[in-house]
Amino acid sequence: MRRGWKILIALVIALAVLLAVNTVIVNNQTKEAEVTIEGGEIMSLPAGDVQVVEQGPELRSRPGAPIVLLHCYSCSLHWWDELAPLLARRHRVVRIDLLGHGGSQKPSSGYEIDEQAALVAGALDQLGVEGAVVVGHSMGFSVATALAQRASQLVDRVVNIGEGPGEDSCSVPFVARLGYVPVIGEAMWRLTPSFAIEDGYGSAFAPGYDISSGFSNPDQVVDDLRAMTYTAFRDAEDAAGDYVEAIPLDDRLRQTAVPLLSIFGTEDQICDPEESQAAYEGVPGARLAEIEGAGHSPNVEKPQETAALIEEFALDAGDEAIPGPPTDVGQRPGRDRGGN
Repeated sequence: MRRGWKILIALVIALAVLLAVNTVIVNNQTKEAEVTIEGGEIMSLPAGDVQVVEQGPELRSRPGAPIVLLHCYSCSLHWWDELAPLLARRHRVVRIDLLGHGGSQKPSSGYEIDEQAALVAGALDQLGVEGAVVVGHSMGFSVATALAQRASQLVDRVVNIGEGPGEDSCSVPFVARLGYVPVIGEAMWRLTPSFAIEDGYGSAFAPGYDISSGFSNPDQVVDDLRAMTYTAFRDAEDAAGDYVEAIPLDDRLRQTAVPLLSIFGTEDQICDPEESQAAYEGVPGARLAEIEGAGHSPNVEKPQETAALIEEFALDAGDEAIPGPPTDVGQRPGRDRGGN
């Protein structure tokens, strides 16, 4: 009996040591930037290296307003793969991997929303982009809002896809929250199998949605998570929460006076569409739309309907907007609930 207890104690100690070592290793991991998409390039900026890819008309002398696409938390620029070509028929479309995501650098720090916005501003400045329609999906919209606050010359208007104005309007499943618990989170980061990662992304879509059908790479969501470091995964989530806790997004937008289009899927499982849209409705001149049957990621689930909404909104941007109907993807979907 005593020998059995000694073996058990030795195993517990060994496990504790392994967990401690794993925690140190995982928390100190960094990754350099790399190109992960055809046509992508790495831009070296003072706060980090980011991956950028452009699409759009090359021969038109007066293309529509440039459109900048910023992806969600633990995602990548590939979440726009189906939507970007639709917008690129008439617009210069710029996609950027946020720091810690996709092909961009994963440093040991620098994930605050304002710092992410500064990186985006630096990239757009190098590309010569001004007066853009900046579209943010989930956390990407927080970055878009911060960009509008700090660099008004770069942003003509903003589009929100699925991001609630504050922490109270959004929530994630309990299992997902375990990933941020010290030691447990680092262990899960190392041990979680691919099928469990894909299951974990399920709440980012409508119930029953086949995630693999939304991407040319059926393993895209798994690849996106594995491309991150645990530091990027943890700190980016903390930064997003801190940003909206300090000042809700609807209040920030009132201060910027930048035109807003807010799009939600009616089946969003992360952020409450009605509560969120009610808050954004208080932003002067806001346009609100819903996409029936879509979840938290209509840009992936229903790219044609989402693109049509964005393009109609973009037609009013700046002096270079081209008059005419939106991209030929059918009637404008969703329910427009007011605005200018």
